Amino acid sequence: MTEHTTEQPPETFESEPQASHQSDLLDPFDRLVTIQVLGREVQVPEKNRLLRCFQYLSINTISYGDFCWNGECTNCQVWYHVEGQTQENDKPALACRLEVIEGMEITNLSRFIELEGINKKHQQSANSE
Repeated sequence: MTEHTTEQPPETFESEPQASHQSDLLDPFDRLVTIQVLGREVQVPEKNRLLRCFQYLSINTISYGDFCWNGECTNCQVWYHVEGQTQENDKPALACRLEVIEGMEITNLSRFIELEGINKKHQQSANSE
């Protein structure tokens, strides 16, 4: 008997959303918006809290991260500014309470926020670390 496995396509940060634009994790959205995270341009679903957008980018690290999702733990703190401002204008915010803004720049992340391919290297195998 032979086993057949289906290989998943590699993860990308600019993947198209599913046609329904709805999921159990994300609020309904019509399109992806572009933001910068630590200098890297990514596309995330509009009309969603930033922490959900981070989950969209890095499902495993955020889903299993140490987050309360309601603002009590402050583990999801970020520093950001919006288009037309500079890093001198950075404001702190909790990613679980901040709705994504097209063109926003996230310049610093809490040590608890690990995003694969951005501030965390992709895992080569389950046994590493």
